Amino acid sequence: MNDDLRKRAHDVDATLRVGKGGIESVADELSTQLGERELVKVKFLRSARGGTTTGELAEALAERVGADLVEQRGHTAVFH
Repeated sequence: MNDDLRKRAHDVDATLRVGKGGIESVADELSTQLGERELVKVKFLRSARGGTTTGELAEALAERVGADLVEQRGHTAVFH
């Protein structure tokens, strides 16, 4: 993905949190936010991860909403 997006992602605050409801509970909101802004940062809480990794959840969420995963660091991912 484009380095410019990664640089801009650094200053974006997380506006969504994925918890025990999983990615299904935030998919519509992520889609709405991506319609309003270029980048959306999502934090994956421990309760969402279960037996999966943050990377796996981030990829599944990106696929579900038709977004690009700009980067994933720790338990946070940025979507475009």
